Amino acid sequence: MAKQSILGRITQLLKANINALLDQAEDPQVLLDQLVRDYTNSIAEAESAVAQTIGNLRLMEQDHAEDVAAAQDWGRKALAASSKADELRSAGNAADADKFDNLAKVALGKQVSSENEAKAVEPTITSQTAVVEQLKKGLEGMRAKLNELTSKRDELVARAKTAEAQKQVHEAIGSIDILDPTSEISRFEEKIRREEAKVLGQQELAASTLDAQFESLEDLDKQTEIEARLAALKAGGAPQAIEQ
Repeated sequence: MAKQSILGRITQLLKANINALLDQAEDPQVLLDQLVRDYTNSIAEAESAVAQTIGNLRLMEQDHAEDVAAAQDWGRKALAASSKADELRSAGNAADADKFDNLAKVALGKQVSSENEAKAVEPTITSQTAVVEQLKKGLEGMRAKLNELTSKRDELVARAKTAEAQKQVHEAIGSIDILDPTSEISRFEEKIRREEAKVLGQQELAASTLDAQFESLEDLDKQTEIEARLAALKAGGAPQAIEQ
């Protein structure tokens, strides 16, 4: 995966409007599951590519550091050779002095080459450093987006489970009608009412029987009084006064 395609993919994923996608989806949970998989796979691919890009940048930085160090080393060697040449020339040894001056020139040439190599890679290092920073930020954004997607999916799943549970409870309640005469509760209640009515009937019947017994007793007393008065009349006595 090229650097530009990495940045383009990350930018595209970061710009994705999750809420808009959910509004257009026929099944939001299916869409969220797919988005979570896409982001997870894309993050894994991007992490590998970004790691490779960072590795390449670190290699360039190491090469640049080595070129800088080499330029400095060749500079020290050139200075040492030039100093030795001056020393020999002062001693009247011009031939050896010229040899050391030539060595100094060779060292200076190496120094220039190392400096040029270091300078040549510096713009690339600068641009690659900026790219790596963009990639790191993009990855952070993708991870945040993945967390958002995961949270939305978990929330949606929880809401779906809650709705299903509420539906089941509602259906269960609707299937139990305490006013339904065919239900067990209604039949039991009706049985109790009949038993209560039977007890009331028995009580009422018992009360009416007791009243009838008292009325029969009163009728018996009255008949006895009449018989006694009749016997008194036949015996030739005067009728008994009501007061007596």
